[in-house]
Amino acid sequence: MTSNVVHDVAIVGGGPAGLSASIWLARYLHDVVLIDSGDPRNWETRGINGFLGHPGIRPAELRGMGRDEARETGATLIDAHVERVVKHGDDDFALELLDGTPLRARRLLLAIGLRDVWPRVPGLREVYGASAHVCPDCDGHETQGKKVVVIGKGRKAVGMALNLTTWTTDIIICTNGEPAGLDLPEYCDKLDALNIPVLESRISCITSRGDEVQALELENGMELDADKIFFAIGQYPHDDLGAQLDCERDAGGHIIVDDAYHTSVMNCFAAGDIVPGPQLAIAAAGDGAIAALAIHKSLVPEGRKLAKLDGDEWRGRRKQDA
Repeated sequence: MTSNVVHDVAIVGGGPAGLSASIWLARYLHDVVLIDSGDPRNWETRGINGFLGHPGIRPAELRGMGRDEARETGATLIDAHVERVVKHGDDDFALELLDGTPLRARRLLLAIGLRDVWPRVPGLREVYGASAHVCPDCDGHETQGKKVVVIGKGRKAVGMALNLTTWTTDIIICTNGEPAGLDLPEYCDKLDALNIPVLESRISCITSRGDEVQALELENGMELDADKIFFAIGQYPHDDLGAQLDCERDAGGHIIVDDAYHTSVMNCFAAGDIVPGPQLAIAAAGDGAIAALAIHKSLVPEGRKLAKLDGDEWRGRRKQDA
């Protein structure tokens, strides 16, 4: 099956990064198609904090508003899963959807996000998003004066606990039956100085009232009272499209990009949680907007652009314009 339509830009992923990019690119009058699998990472989160002008907005509400705006601006939205992508040339990306439908585009933006690896703790899903969280930057503000348990081990758990001391001093780390992984003296020194204990017993279950945490019951018989839980998680790319294109990645699996969110693959861009940086909705939206500007510039014909000035020419032009 082949397609004769070649879109200017194909965007894979319909979170804040992908939707923001689709709106900006449509405003530049480009033919934009956004493909979204409809399985967002933060769907169960009760509210997104720190998104300017929308305090506590729910992910589904933000996505719905973004999708409406993208359509109204002129982007085409397709609810589907992209199975594979092949780069045939600098201006030719061939995508195939799960049902076999083909798509072609001159530019590609990967806004595919990440998947989280949750700890196996009975009762955790019942409180996730209300009183159990993964991002201190997003939800730490609500821990002021509260008892917090960090579930995790090693550097991730230590870093999360130290981050949470911005708002509370009542913190315990529980490794859920795993070795603590405190292999650097710095970890123990800083935890001891802040009176943050580390417990290695496995968690039997989390007890709750509605979606509010009450306590963590441990296999050793101990019960930890808690108001909030933060869990340090493993992550992996949402899918392997970046791997299919052989995009360069860092040690954490993030796709490496330059200041314009251009990957190591010509005319392939990436934005949002899949690239290194803070995993915040507002940051992802900004990533998408910056990537969109760069994609637009890459599509503008040379006859409509001025040549770049070198350093001496630029300084001379500034003096002349002053």
